[in-house]
Amino acid sequence: MTVTSPAFPATAFKAYDIRGVVPEVLNADFAYALGRAFGARARGLGEAAVAVGRDGRLSSPQLATALVRGLVDEGLRVIDVGMVTTPMLYFAAHTLCRSGIQVTGSHNPKHHNGFKMVLASRAIYGDEIQALRQAMDAGHVEPQPGGRLEVHDVQPDYVQRIVADVRLARPLKVVIDCGNGVAGASAPGLFRALGCEVVELFSEVDGDFPNHHPDPSKPENLRDLIAALATTGADLGLAFDGDGDRLGIVTPSGENIFPDRQMLLFAQDVLSRVPGGTIVFDVKCSQRLAPAIREAGGQPLMFKTGHSLIKAKMKEVDAPLGGEMSGHIFFKERWYGFDDGSYAGARLLEILSRHPDPGAVLEALPTSHSTPELNVPCADGEPHRLVAELQGLARFEAPAQVNTIDGLRVDWPDGFGLIRASNTTPVLVLRFEGQTPQALERIRAEMMALLARVKPDARLEQSAH
Repeated sequence: MTVTSPAFPATAFKAYDIRGVVPEVLNADFAYALGRAFGARARGLGEAAVAVGRDGRLSSPQLATALVRGLVDEGLRVIDVGMVTTPMLYFAAHTLCRSGIQVTGSHNPKHHNGFKMVLASRAIYGDEIQALRQAMDAGHVEPQPGGRLEVHDVQPDYVQRIVADVRLARPLKVVIDCGNGVAGASAPGLFRALGCEVVELFSEVDGDFPNHHPDPSKPENLRDLIAALATTGADLGLAFDGDGDRLGIVTPSGENIFPDRQMLLFAQDVLSRVPGGTIVFDVKCSQRLAPAIREAGGQPLMFKTGHSLIKAKMKEVDAPLGGEMSGHIFFKERWYGFDDGSYAGARLLEILSRHPDPGAVLEALPTSHSTPELNVPCADGEPHRLVAELQGLARFEAPAQVNTIDGLRVDWPDGFGLIRASNTTPVLVLRFEGQTPQALERIRAEMMALLARVKPDARLEQSAH
């Protein structure tokens, strides 16, 4: 007998994951149906086990319980790894089995939640997520036999794996701000195990996020970390997002080292051991990155934004390293190729521990004048149509170079402009960079004039990411 389900809200099924407000969009019925649909897909691929983890949000235990029930009813062996970071769930899906689901709202507001999924060692996205939606809407058959639940503490193996891999040349003192996200349960202990002296900020996991929101890409969320660095004499400040897959870095003088600048340092280090390697990065990254990769003996490859897309491209070209402007850093060299804020932080400290002044090393990395990520709100379905029109209108004289792999990116010798459609919300995403303030303003004016031709009412807002 088939049990049919009410149609689940289409808005929850994003390009790279599933997200929505609890309980209006995501609830126990949704999580159970997802468990049945994902479980059926996993069984169809020959998978017998699925790992399940959850972040520290107030709604995560209920959603995880229903998800597990759905997977067990689909006849799978479910490995419950409990409250962990998303990277620790990925670690479980690489070491205990090949598939996994993390219940997480990442950096979104506290009433939101979601699911990030790995199926047969791949992050699923796009059409595969839409296929899950169709399977959920179609309903499910009676429970399958053979399902069972195991509980496994993955943290000791995870910490041991990193401590065995990363060697600091000398002990460092770090301030760690977990913003009451789930990284608070593991990151301070990991960095102590690496030999660091750790000053903790907001390590208590609390889904109400009482101090500040756990999103290090927003400068206002780094104020406490900057203040602590000014009084503790620490070598560095590390900040984690809500589910621990992104990292923010602040120097003792209070300078925020954005992810594309981090990539300059990581690329030089990785390429010293993997000469000629391909380094993948997204279209939002600095123009300074590609020449630095070439200079270090690597092959730069600009690709579409989206953590699942970057991971898939890295696998395709056998890249040892990848990164996104949003803060996802992917190490394949010495690691598993998934994004992990704690592991990226450990690799950073390994590099910086060889230098007497870590802050000076970071602040010496090439930089430019740039805008934060900017958004233009649009109607549903409008952003991709506008981008197609912009690509058709793009007529720039040499030496400007046009790239349309993800939206419209135009590079001049002294900076770049980007307009792309978000894959998660109905907005255009804009970013401008110039090697001088004058270049930045010129590029911004030129790109905004082009945008005005297709959307005269365009209104700029700072990104909520």
